[in-house]
Amino acid sequence: MDANRKIAYLTLIDVETKKSYSNLALNHHIKIGKPSNPAFVRELVYGVLENKMTLDYYIDLLVRDGVGSLRNPELTVLRMGLYQLGFMDAVPEYAAVNESVVLAKKYCRSKSGMINGVLREYLNKKMQLRLPDRNEDEVRYLSLKYSYEPWIIELWLEDYSVDEVEKLLAAGNETPPTTIRLNWLRVMKQDLIKNLEERGFQVEEGKVAQNALNVKGSRLLESEMYNLGMFTPQDESSMLVAQKLNPKHGDLVMDVCAAPGGKTTAIAERMNNTGRIIASDVYPRKLDLIEKEALRLGITNIETRSWDATRIDSTMIEKADGVLVDAPCSGLGVIRRKPEIKYKKLNSDMETLPLKQAAILSASSAYVKAGGTLVYSTCTINKKENEDVVDSFLKKNRDFKKLEQVQLLPSVDGTDGFFICVMKRK
Repeated sequence: MDANRKIAYLTLIDVETKKSYSNLALNHHIKIGKPSNPAFVRELVYGVLENKMTLDYYIDLLVRDGVGSLRNPELTVLRMGLYQLGFMDAVPEYAAVNESVVLAKKYCRSKSGMINGVLREYLNKKMQLRLPDRNEDEVRYLSLKYSYEPWIIELWLEDYSVDEVEKLLAAGNETPPTTIRLNWLRVMKQDLIKNLEERGFQVEEGKVAQNALNVKGSRLLESEMYNLGMFTPQDESSMLVAQKLNPKHGDLVMDVCAAPGGKTTAIAERMNNTGRIIASDVYPRKLDLIEKEALRLGITNIETRSWDATRIDSTMIEKADGVLVDAPCSGLGVIRRKPEIKYKKLNSDMETLPLKQAAILSASSAYVKAGGTLVYSTCTINKKENEDVVDSFLKKNRDFKKLEQVQLLPSVDGTDGFFICVMKRK
């Protein structure tokens, strides 16, 4: 059995049955299984996840009783086989079919014959298989072509043109670059670039954030440079949040939804490890992540605490120079990193998110001193969670004014989808 495909299968099963985050499950299985070709494993896992609805549509056409009759093991093997046949030109057809059958004999033995037949039938019929007519139902067509739940497409169509939505859908299926934020407490940019290039990595400076570097190469997080705290993996859009907050040396800053701490540590670096940062999160177990990362980076000005951000801490009213509200959100801006988000069902939690975001923003604004800065950010591109929340807040709080507002889009900026609004207390 091919170990690379086995690791991909186990990862996909974890995502489907345990609702694991794809990036965490993939890193876990690669670390344990030590595949000979990690790049192949990643391409296969993310390819299946990014195209799951498309693959299921074709499987439904090819399986006698339909895709709904299949259990997770055989469905996962079929998705993997079909993806290799339809999307991975470098994989020979016989290898895709034969290795899928071998995998089936291990994890769903009684279905190996069926899987062999379905994959061979796909090869015979793939030129005749078509998606539904776009003119009859555009949302369904886009949903199946790009593999997104229809409600996400309908939501985006409220705010963007059809062409813009299709570009967003396509961008969400692209592989994001590996981007790192240099830690200038430990190293300067040119020195880090030199160190990376000397070790065989290809490096380009970012276009959106000051401390961003895009890096190509393998085992970056196993390098001594990472262990020494010279850099942190982070998308440019996320880095830009700390840049827009623009904290000064010696400031008191509050990060009210801080875990896992990427923005918190970015703020600390910009403050040159001076002043005081109070990093809060409602889940105590997540505070360890912030503390461990601060230790690796050599940061000592962060204090962690468990706190419900919808409540006001009366001891901190109007004491902070800067407050960051990186609010919990739908995550629709980071689909290219977490493709499982595409398959979330629309539920009451999604509908009430703007109310929760508004409550956190309102409570957190109480901490901002006169002349201080309040930043509201999300990793989504849904205006109901972004512009509408900010506009409603500003109408009710006349002592704040908007200084700047940014909506980054993966289809336009090449970053994750991120919203950032900078406000100042008069």
